[in-house]
Amino acid sequence: MNPKKWEEIIYLIEEKFGLAKHQTENFLVDETHDGQQIMGQKEIIEFRGPMGQIRVEKISQPKLIDKKVLASRRIGGKSVVDYVYSPEEKSEYIKFYRLDPTTQQWNEIKDLI
Repeated sequence: MNPKKWEEIIYLIEEKFGLAKHQTENFLVDETHDGQQIMGQKEIIEFRGPMGQIRVEKISQPKLIDKKVLASRRIGGKSVVDYVYSPEEKSEYIKFYRLDPTTQQWNEIKDLI
């Protein structure tokens, strides 16, 4: 999703329902075997719509390029799976959640379309 389209979605939600919360947070995507941390970013908006309290998360993280398996053929040898991420390209997707009023838990909405 391009940034212009995401800003348009935020604007439409704010116009129709008003925003209860709008925040950005960083999260750990992966840690390589040599200790390098791969970070992603979540942009979260919450609002009250006709279906109740709704949360929309735009998740942006480095694109996964390759998976390397570091292993030895000896008995009892240790094997490590190391993922290679792109330093330039990002993978972005959106998730929708609805707040369950009885349990106060966010449940993902999967059958939106």
